[in-house]
Amino acid sequence: MDLPEDSGGGLLAEAKAGDNAPALTVTELSMSLKRTIETSFGRVRLRGEISGFKRHASGHCYFSLKDEGACMDAVVWRTSAQTLAFRPEDGAEVIATGKLTTYPGRSKYQIVVERMELAGEGALMALLDKRRRALAAEGLFEGSRKRKLPFMPRVIGVVTSPTGAVIRDILHRLEDRCPTRVIVWPVPVQGEGASTKVAAAIRGFGAIEARGPVPRPDLIIVARGGGSIEDLWAFNEEEVVRAAAESPIPLISAVGHETDTTLIDFASDMRAPTPTAAAELAVPVRAELMALVDDLGRRSASCLTVQARRARERLDLTLHRWPQPETLFAPATQKVDDLTGRLPRALSARAAHARADLSAVAPRLRLELLSDRVQRAQDQLASLWRLAELAHPDRPLKRGFARVTDREGKTLTHAAEAVAARNLQLHFGDGTVDATTGLEPKAPQRVERKASRPYVGSQRGLFDEPEE
Repeated sequence: MDLPEDSGGGLLAEAKAGDNAPALTVTELSMSLKRTIETSFGRVRLRGEISGFKRHASGHCYFSLKDEGACMDAVVWRTSAQTLAFRPEDGAEVIATGKLTTYPGRSKYQIVVERMELAGEGALMALLDKRRRALAAEGLFEGSRKRKLPFMPRVIGVVTSPTGAVIRDILHRLEDRCPTRVIVWPVPVQGEGASTKVAAAIRGFGAIEARGPVPRPDLIIVARGGGSIEDLWAFNEEEVVRAAAESPIPLISAVGHETDTTLIDFASDMRAPTPTAAAELAVPVRAELMALVDDLGRRSASCLTVQARRARERLDLTLHRWPQPETLFAPATQKVDDLTGRLPRALSARAAHARADLSAVAPRLRLELLSDRVQRAQDQLASLWRLAELAHPDRPLKRGFARVTDREGKTLTHAAEAVAARNLQLHFGDGTVDATTGLEPKAPQRVERKASRPYVGSQRGLFDEPEE
């Protein structure tokens, strides 16, 4: 479209006669460019080197494709990024297939990538070597990180495809050598998402509790059959390598055939050339162990026999060098005989001295014994006199009491007995007084006692009949 020439611009825009090019807005022009580019180019295949690769939190990937003379922005939407056969990274030479479009917000054109492959085996090997050197620089392949495999694992965890020949070869080989419990974590071993699931399986085995419902493996085998480098690429992914290096359980990598090498081989604790060889490395041969135990038993018995024979020979030699027992014990025997002969004489002398000492002290001992016995008798007699004085019936008379008896001296304790006796004697502390009741005896009747002792001495008389 040709625009009319204008000798100069004025202050205000004016529509002139014959002007058929109205002013466009920026959005209109940007959208017109977008439609033109998308219509003219459509789907394209673009070869270049990845630069500035970034994965957004939304899952979309943004980067640039460049060569020696130019660069172009590229974007991979989340749905397409999940289907990529490898993990893009800077420096990788790729062939991207997608649609050319523009981003009006920044006046840039870009390619929306739908599929992306490495640009030939050379580019693939270059990416593999770069990734290997980067992971090695972090120390993930150091020999000091590798652990010794358990001699006799009780449980073995296998990460592989459940439908391939690999798992059957491993189980068959384990059954032949030493039957062991096997837990299979099924995963795809190639294709989209294989690396993520393999890494998750390795971490899943390591996360099993030691005493949980599912037994925790003592050893992990990551296995896959042979194939091209593209088929084995999942085991070169960084997430698989890091999962193998961080596994808390010893791990054997058995990916591909003997000539195949993947990055997981460098990070594992042991590399097996084939899955069958991994089973051989995992367990010993039971028959060989039993034969070894039998051989060790025979050798132990033979060693014990030899040691016993040599010990007996040394004992015999030692006994021959020793003197006779009579010679060894002769001094002690002679001393015992001497003491036996001296003992009766010593006892007799000791008894004579004891009798002399006893004769010397016997008189003094007899006098002391008699004195002690007399003193004890006197003390006992004094105690009896004191008890007798306390128990004497006239002792209360000194405190103002009186004792009533008849003329024969019989002590009377009831009023009825006093009335019946009539002639009485009253015993006081300072003498005796005769008394007569002056009452005729009556028929015996029950008289209640009003005190704990006989009533003596009152203004009414010495003895009165109790009131009715």
